[in-house]
Amino acid sequence: MKTIGFIGGGNMAQALIEGVLKAGLYKPENVWVSDVRPERLDELKAQYGVQVILDNRELAALSDIIVLSVKPQVMADVLGGIAGKLKKGVLVISIAAGITSGAIRSKLGDVQTIRVMPNTPALVGAGAGGLYNASASKENLNTALDILNSVGRSVVVENEDLMDAVTAVSGSGPAYFFLLMEEMIKAGVELGLTEEAVKTLVLQTAKGAAFLAESAQQRGEDPAILRQKVTSPGGTTEAALKVFAEKGISKIVKEALTAARDRGRELSG
Repeated sequence: MKTIGFIGGGNMAQALIEGVLKAGLYKPENVWVSDVRPERLDELKAQYGVQVILDNRELAALSDIIVLSVKPQVMADVLGGIAGKLKKGVLVISIAAGITSGAIRSKLGDVQTIRVMPNTPALVGAGAGGLYNASASKENLNTALDILNSVGRSVVVENEDLMDAVTAVSGSGPAYFFLLMEEMIKAGVELGLTEEAVKTLVLQTAKGAAFLAESAQQRGEDPAILRQKVTSPGGTTEAALKVFAEKGISKIVKEALTAARDRGRELSG
């Protein structure tokens, strides 16, 4: 079995470690993690039985697959530290936002590289992610897909520029839904419901709507059809949706996602 090494032991790395172990893709003895915090490594070793190490260079020399799971601002230093220490044929997977495959390869040389943009629901096994294959073999692309799919579902984009759109839609996307939940809870309280009651209703409604949409997609029905089905002429839902339309929700969503994409491009700059 191949060895996978995570440089950086943060929350997303932990989600992926848990995912690949539960899926049986790797055994704990084949998973290495490095981090600047010894106490964090102790936590991961105690919880998952994985191998831990403080030196990124030693991890790089041991790993057939390297997952770069550090903050973008320290990526240059990390890449410089492991350059020249990589195993032959290594696959490098980066989950750092805004770091292009070109930037990675400029430091590491001609290595098989895949960019991945996961999102925070991966922490509960319900992530949505995008991948861009910069230079990896089909076999290694499938390996990366298996890793990301162990914590949710993913798609492959053919153009690296589209990773900024992935970031705008799914990378930042959970925050948009959290914002809507937050505002619905506030409004429900103002309408007279208790905070406990409205939180239960809002969270279960969001969960149910997502499950229903996923089920409908398998039948070829998109969210627009579901919206129409729940909207009776002259009813309560129609009254609410008219307000959303009058306030320009379509424009707001488009402008918000465009702003996120553009900021991603600036960070990649």
